[in-house]
Amino acid sequence: MEHTPASTTHRRIGVFGGAFDPPHAAHITLVRSAMTNLKLDELHVVPTGHAWHKARPLSPAQHRLAMARLAFSDMPGVVVDARETQRTGPSYTIDTLRELHLQWPRAELFLMMGEDQARTLTSWRSWQEVLRLAIIYVADRGDWNRTMPRFIAPKLYESRFRRLQMPHMPVSATDIRARIASRQDLGDLVFESVARYIDHHHLYQTA
Repeated sequence: MEHTPASTTHRRIGVFGGAFDPPHAAHITLVRSAMTNLKLDELHVVPTGHAWHKARPLSPAQHRLAMARLAFSDMPGVVVDARETQRTGPSYTIDTLRELHLQWPRAELFLMMGEDQARTLTSWRSWQEVLRLAIIYVADRGDWNRTMPRFIAPKLYESRFRRLQMPHMPVSATDIRARIASRQDLGDLVFESVARYIDHHHLYQTA
């Protein structure tokens, strides 16, 4: 994809990182909501490489990248960005934001995340620099019956957080992997092309 030089334009760039193991309907809805509501020029979907914060091993990066491309590549303005899977060592969001900032120094960066990620943000590497480089959009799915309380931004950094409104979608990659392992129907939880890829490569066959 060709990019307009940063010296001639002011871009609005979204960043949505995650394992995408596998990408599912809630991921698609979040990306569509961000593209529409934030008027982004482009949104980078960034599958993580080595996830320092996850206890379980992820599926190989080539599979997660392939599934992400099947799920997102037909969406205008959405870029499946492989940079974190190409690094050695743990994946850190700050490294991705720094690289994007160097590439487009005049761009506004917007980082998308769920409430669970927002609650742990202060444990991330260089989290204060993350907040300096990007505005954080926390997915607001309108589900107030959860056991976890709603995320509240730290008082000192309130101006760096926003809410991204999206429909309530009670779906998770954990649930999808469990359904596949127990041979349950996935329905419309993942794109048909992603479901075919999972089946063809025998992913998530065991719990």
